[in-house]
Amino acid sequence: MRGGALRHAVAGVLATVVFLGVADAAARFFAPAAAPLVALGSTVIEVTPPAVQDFAISTFGSANKTVLLIGMIVGGLLLAVVIGVVARRRLGLAAAVFTVVGAALATLVLRRPETDPVDVIPTFVGLAIGLTTLVLLSRRAGSGVVVEDDGEEGQPAPSRTARRAFLGLAGAATVIGAASLAFGRSVSIVGREIGGRAVRMVLPTPAVRAAAIPGGAAVDVDGVVPFLTPADDFYRIDTALVVPELLPEEWTLRITGMVEEEVEIDMAELLDLPMEERHITLACVSNPVGGELVGTATWLGHPVRRILERARPLPEADMVLSRSVDGFTASTPLKALTDDRGSLLAVGMNGEPLPREHGFPARLVVPGLYGFVSATKWVVELQVTRFDRETAYWTDRGWDAKAPILAASRIEVPDPLEEVPAGAVVVAGTAWAQQVGVARVEVRLDDGDWQEVELAEEVSIDTWRQWRHTFDDVAPGQHAVTVRAIDRAGTVQTAERTDPIPNAATGHHRITFTVADR
Repeated sequence: MRGGALRHAVAGVLATVVFLGVADAAARFFAPAAAPLVALGSTVIEVTPPAVQDFAISTFGSANKTVLLIGMIVGGLLLAVVIGVVARRRLGLAAAVFTVVGAALATLVLRRPETDPVDVIPTFVGLAIGLTTLVLLSRRAGSGVVVEDDGEEGQPAPSRTARRAFLGLAGAATVIGAASLAFGRSVSIVGREIGGRAVRMVLPTPAVRAAAIPGGAAVDVDGVVPFLTPADDFYRIDTALVVPELLPEEWTLRITGMVEEEVEIDMAELLDLPMEERHITLACVSNPVGGELVGTATWLGHPVRRILERARPLPEADMVLSRSVDGFTASTPLKALTDDRGSLLAVGMNGEPLPREHGFPARLVVPGLYGFVSATKWVVELQVTRFDRETAYWTDRGWDAKAPILAASRIEVPDPLEEVPAGAVVVAGTAWAQQVGVARVEVRLDDGDWQEVELAEEVSIDTWRQWRHTFDDVAPGQHAVTVRAIDRAGTVQTAERTDPIPNAATGHHRITFTVADR
């Protein structure tokens, strides 16, 4: 790229950085979604085809949002380069495109369910300063076109003074953009004081405690995940690009729709209600065969059925549309929230208040259903309705509306492609079949016969079970091991490979490993 074009490209990039940086910093004083990049990312998540979303979740797991942000940054920088280069010859057109992009981002901010009209102010403030930066830098870079002696149009080389002026202004823009982004981050971190408030929120003593987890619930094999998943390791898959900042004193839950009486409760009232503890395994419908998007925690909450009893759902209702503070919705069978399975409006996780990333201050936890219909975080409304009247975020995108969890199992030891010592080979892992329970787990070496494994003690039908098995005298060389689960209803985990849409990936988990020579 020639010097003039390069300077204009730099001008476009710096103007964009100033725009987004200033808007990001200003947005910290408004709603989190007032930041234009957040609004853009949330919109991208909404309009991305389900197959692409599933690929991203299956491939990147909980890092899928980081990948999205990186992609948006790269795309934004490319657009900024184009705008800057256009400004070299047609500054007015470049300014118009810059303005249209800013206005489009403001529109995305405005349409977010968690924003108010006032939340577009940061975008327009950033746009005004960014546009000014673009014009000033483009002019300092040398924006006029002259005719050379040979009759060809060309860009005049700026004088040394002009170059110094450009570099000085570019340096100032860099400082402003970087400082704005840093300030935005710092305010965001300060805003996470809400996390401190979450830790200091005193959880009530459970009226019903979860059963003690017996020592036999874990197999003694290094590399197998712990029975209870620490909150920091628990998978997080949701549509929130920025974690909602919802204070306990601001939270309310409304029960609406097909009920005899609408009900509204706040956090103080919720914490005064009898709380129950339950060990429950949650699984993401996008979990690939053998994947890590599953975890078990001890949840503390009030039974959802008790709250619904106060509203008295009408007999013809069969679904509850739960709504998050950020607008996400999930369709849960009413029966799953009113039967004796122990569905919770949870406020605690593993003995602590819910982490912000996992729904603080309150979320749903429903055993036996995949998370996209059962585990709404930051929940603020339960609308009692019917499946033939309402649809939810993921069902609108082709996923199953009821989503019962299928029996599944995975191998955690040995690691894929691991080399193990010659002789006896220990394999181990976990299996789950919530609301039914795991009856048996079987493994086979290469294409041999299925062999029943040693199962760890069952804690409940709603939690996973660990398992282990030893293959004696395995010959040196490469081998494969496959696992399958059988639930208490006699259903054998299918070997048929299917995609997650509409209701979970299926197939047996199979890994290869190498046995070392003796």
